[in-house]
Amino acid sequence: MNDPRISSRHNPLFKELRGLADDPRRHGRALLDGIHLVGVCLAHGVEVTQLLVSDSGSANPEVASLLQEATGIERLQLSDGLFREIAGVSSPAGIAAVIAIPAVPRGELAGDAILLDAVQDAGNVGAILRTAAAAGVRNVLLGTGCAGAWTPRVLRAGQGAHFSLAIREQVDLVAALASCPATSIATVAAGGTSLYEIDLAGPVAWLVGNEGAGLSPELVAAAGVRATIPLAAGTESLNVAAAAAVCLFEASRQRRANSGSSRT
Repeated sequence: MNDPRISSRHNPLFKELRGLADDPRRHGRALLDGIHLVGVCLAHGVEVTQLLVSDSGSANPEVASLLQEATGIERLQLSDGLFREIAGVSSPAGIAAVIAIPAVPRGELAGDAILLDAVQDAGNVGAILRTAAAAGVRNVLLGTGCAGAWTPRVLRAGQGAHFSLAIREQVDLVAALASCPATSIATVAAGGTSLYEIDLAGPVAWLVGNEGAGLSPELVAAAGVRATIPLAAGTESLNVAAAAAVCLFEASRQRRANSGSSRT
């Protein structure tokens, strides 16, 4: 039996899919596209409620292989034009998945965390999530004003990192810091202690701020330490995702070095 096919944007199912892409949190479900992301979902046992395939995607051998793995999941086939609208890219691979957004983690923070203050660019948010996962930082807290973690662009930039992280959104970051046992470090463009002079051996709650304005004064005041990344003369600042990567991997470097010293 052929999968149900959608060819009109007036179709109620298509309108529902567009709503998922625009506001996933309200629906409790997210839409992600691409062979890699769908494969990551299936490999991690993420709850996939629906698979979407474009007309041309159904002829792609990699897509066909994924569909063979995904037995028992409802499927819809879309015309190429409608699939492009859903995916939000000009040349989609032709497969997407609707997933149930994981439950918000409960309880106090344990271990390292990174807190994002009004980071608005979806590419930056996704890149920070990907870096956090790679650096072994599981807790990610997004304050108000951040790009939605489960929107298609952030999912695409995260490249599957979401599924190894504990993500909290719309968090009161000042309140979260008050109950967090880790050392809180505010990243500031100037005036802080050099990142490379700070002992990062213990758990750290990193604070990174808005692309233009940086961290709010309230968060900077609430932090226990202010850190600045030394830059070459004439350079004002780093992109927020790049700065986050430098900080997280400096902590990783110090801990690896300390671990090596303890074995000698």
